[in-house]
Amino acid sequence: MSRNAKINALLLLVVAALAVLPLALGLGDHKEEPFAGADAEAETAITELEPDYEPWFSPLYEPPSGEIESALFALQAALGAGVLAYYFGLRRGRRQGAELAGAQGQARRDPESAPVGTGDSPAEGA
Repeated sequence: MSRNAKINALLLLVVAALAVLPLALGLGDHKEEPFAGADAEAETAITELEPDYEPWFSPLYEPPSGEIESALFALQAALGAGVLAYYFGLRRGRRQGAELAGAQGQARRDPESAPVGTGDSPAEGA
């Protein structure tokens, strides 16, 4: 197993542990909504400390239900993941293209060191 594979496996294990441990340990069982989010927690804390508090701003769009709000959040997360995947795929493709171009350039400069049967020329495939 290569070093990168070990690091990836370790990171995957850590992410899985972060997702499963709060559920397994029963964190949040004492609350009505155990995993409501930071916004709801902050709103509850503010109204307990200062009942007359008036927010400075109001949301631009207030979804009609919690399900629609969750769907919009999931859509936002999916779009962000897509942008990140595109970026990393583009970087990897450019790196592989540069390595391939370097190898082909080396083969043109020094034909004896080039691998045989790469399939680049039509005569090799026949």
